[in-house]
Amino acid sequence: MEIAKNSALILVDVQGGDMTGAWGSQGFDVSEAQEMDRMMVENAKRVLDVFRAKKLPVIQFKEVHRKNFVDFGRELDGAEGPHLLEDDPHTDYAHLTYPIEGEYTFIKRRYSCFFGTDLEILLKGLKVDTLYLVGGFTDVCVHYTAADAHQHDYHIKVVKDAVAGSSVKAHEAALDAIKYLQRDALVTVADIESAL
Repeated sequence: MEIAKNSALILVDVQGGDMTGAWGSQGFDVSEAQEMDRMMVENAKRVLDVFRAKKLPVIQFKEVHRKNFVDFGRELDGAEGPHLLEDDPHTDYAHLTYPIEGEYTFIKRRYSCFFGTDLEILLKGLKVDTLYLVGGFTDVCVHYTAADAHQHDYHIKVVKDAVAGSSVKAHEAALDAIKYLQRDALVTVADIESAL
């Protein structure tokens, strides 16, 4: 597989905290979810290593909320309780994929990496037209970011074994929905590593 020079990697909420409250509230086996999350971070690191080796842009997002909940909006109306609060050490980027000098970092308050951020200004400046996505949740932040990227006319590549969902069923449904948007949108870690 070839990774074009006009590509960038977006790490969507690859953070140190866990979402056991969200998983448990959906009746999902928490230990299975934690294993899926661990594998996501490890596979995201493998993809990150390729982009770093090829000196392609890396953009890291983390979801962060104020401690007084003022910026959650409708987010708490669903399955998730309060999470990823500022000053909580588990809200920081995951240790294994921690940003290094030269990588772009963003805080977001909503699901999509495009919503309320200057991501598109950065992408235009970098002359990027293809976005590779890793992180979580497949069915929430990854899905909404992929849909917004599609609507902004970017090519999207979701690394399907480097994303984790709020459940296996939700993960698979989100991948199907993303593939519906762009037929070649799903790739694997092995595909990415073959570019080296």
